[in-house]
Amino acid sequence: MNLVEAQDRFIQIWGTVGVEWGINKTMAQVHGLLLATAHPLSTDDIMEHLSISRGNANMNVRELIAWGLVYRESIPGDRKDYFIAEKDMWEVAQKIASERRKRELDPMMKMIEQLLELSDNKSDRSEEFQSFRTVLTDIHDLGEKSRNLLDFVLRVDRSAFFKPFKALLKGR
Repeated sequence: MNLVEAQDRFIQIWGTVGVEWGINKTMAQVHGLLLATAHPLSTDDIMEHLSISRGNANMNVRELIAWGLVYRESIPGDRKDYFIAEKDMWEVAQKIASERRKRELDPMMKMIEQLLELSDNKSDRSEEFQSFRTVLTDIHDLGEKSRNLLDFVLRVDRSAFFKPFKALLKGR
């Protein structure tokens, strides 16, 4: 397998994995292409390589920029915008975790907290109601633990994060 074939395979796999992480396949493929390429690419380059429309390329690049996964670069003497992906995988993981928390976990927690608050004001104390309230409380507790874990991962640098694992492996 040559470099181009390996890059294309990576882009396809990254697209599939991206869907599992909750982003659309094309956005993940654009990200994969920019990760797999050593030099910045223009919108035209992205369109040609992935066989997608300009609008699709622009929309997905803008979203990747919003996530902090892709940066706009200028090439002196060229009026086109070029794009390059963040290549530090620790940074990528932290940015994805942060964005997923903001888009998914925080809104869910807000809704659960509102439901718990509303259920405090109700006079219904039936077994069915108590069972539902227990489920809400359990989801809230799990969400809080998830928030705490994400806060830790987002706050700590990679060497501190992996140090306990390295020590554990050395002890074997």
